[in-house]
Amino acid sequence: MRPSRLNQHSFLFLLREASASAAARRRLPPLHALLVKLGLQPYARVHNALIQAYAASGLVDDARRVFDGMSHRDTVSFNSMIHAHAMSGDVVSARRLFERVPSPTPVTWTSMVAGLCRAGDVAAARRLFEEMPVRDLVSWNAMMSGLAGNRRPVEALCLFRRMMAEGFAPNRGTVLSALAACAGAGALETGKWIHAFVERKRLFRWWDEFLGTALLDMYAKCGAVELALDVFTKLRSRNTCTWNAMINGLAMNGYSAKALDMFRKMELDRTVVPDEVTFVGVLLACSHGGFVDVGREHFHMIEKKYGIRLILEHYACMVDLLARSGHLQEAHKIIAGMPMKPDAVVWRALLGGCRLHKDVKMAETAISEMEATCSGDHVLLSNLYAAVGRWSGVEDVRRTMRSKGIEKIPGCSSIEINDSIHEFVSGDKSHPSYNDIHAKLAEISARMQQQGYVTETAEVFYDVEEEEKEQALGHHSEKLAIAFGLIGGPPNVAIRIVKNLRFCADCHKFAKLVSQIYHWEIVVRDRARFHHFTEGACSCNDFW
Repeated sequence: MRPSRLNQHSFLFLLREASASAAARRRLPPLHALLVKLGLQPYARVHNALIQAYAASGLVDDARRVFDGMSHRDTVSFNSMIHAHAMSGDVVSARRLFERVPSPTPVTWTSMVAGLCRAGDVAAARRLFEEMPVRDLVSWNAMMSGLAGNRRPVEALCLFRRMMAEGFAPNRGTVLSALAACAGAGALETGKWIHAFVERKRLFRWWDEFLGTALLDMYAKCGAVELALDVFTKLRSRNTCTWNAMINGLAMNGYSAKALDMFRKMELDRTVVPDEVTFVGVLLACSHGGFVDVGREHFHMIEKKYGIRLILEHYACMVDLLARSGHLQEAHKIIAGMPMKPDAVVWRALLGGCRLHKDVKMAETAISEMEATCSGDHVLLSNLYAAVGRWSGVEDVRRTMRSKGIEKIPGCSSIEINDSIHEFVSGDKSHPSYNDIHAKLAEISARMQQQGYVTETAEVFYDVEEEEKEQALGHHSEKLAIAFGLIGGPPNVAIRIVKNLRFCADCHKFAKLVSQIYHWEIVVRDRARFHHFTEGACSCNDFW
């Protein structure tokens, strides 16, 4: 007897419900058995729903068994199974299925692109994307989101501009991906354009808490704190993520007191509850502000008052606060008492304090206890040896790096000018405007020397003559970007730079003096925080 449509619809409804929560997922096997009992096996629609339910529950092997047992598979069957494999990280199985699809639809292609991005193989995803015979808006969004999520924001923005040029109208997903890319690249002008475009075209009725959070997060990560605060104030509704984005944004930009004040306001808002991310921002604010006692108080009340389990990031922030403030032994004691294994970020926080306070012994201890080190850790130790004149230690570090095959990561800085993002690598001379940049650096150097500027050579990696050190420092990527900003940037508009490494002492001093001599605001985001330079002063108060 043919099952009624009511049976099919009821079963589909039950499957959707079963994949919605962990408790309900336990009903999937009994529902599968019911499918057989009701005689619904011949219906591809039901099987597809079962595959999707198993996949949503993380039971990919069960989904595959359903797929393999189907006598007839349609495009949705392949889409669903490819998506299940891809989202679980099994891109090999996903690719094999993809190659078996008789007539791949844009949905099939997009599932494969998204899966490759999720697995981190962005190059393969991009190749597949370019091979697509037809692309829809979801395809563009998937590729943009994959690029932004894999720290390739400049490529994501290039793709966004190309998508717009080809006549696609952005939707909610597009805007979220594009704003994330702007945040990653520090592309403030593009972010402003997206904000204005959305409002001009009335793409949404209003900026809800999710879109609004993405917008204010973009402004904060571009160093435009006032714009972020303006968005935050105007939002009709805010969730915990919104408050977190604002607290963290204030903290990373050096507005430590304002970040803590924002947290107090959050506590008074009974509609939201702080979570572990909230306290990352709170402790970050304490670290950047040097508020040791306040930081200790918040650190100890995370579990006691709020019942929130301490995570690695909390420990990293607390170690950073203590180490930077000179409490190196206390910082090391916290690491020793961690219930989980400290990661490289925690150890690097301690190393940063060792650099500031020239504690070679503690730095050596940290390096020896780290399970995995990268070039930055060894360079930091080497710079510390150099700062105290222990050139034999510098040579030991160089030998260690050579023996382990560790290469120094080159500094890279990017700057957005006239809707284009320009990237500079330390020592690189390939930029089309290099001759003008070099001439500008010479001009800056002459004017700085008149101000009594002396190059900070202590952090140069090699034991070479002072003149050679000065030449090496003169080609750091942020100096190239600042010089280019002075040449090509519009007047009275802040120079905004994103750098992949920590600011060195000499480049920090350089930026302060340039802001004073040229009366030009400079904003630099390094790997740890923002530095806002105005008239010879930095928002970090030289504490970074």
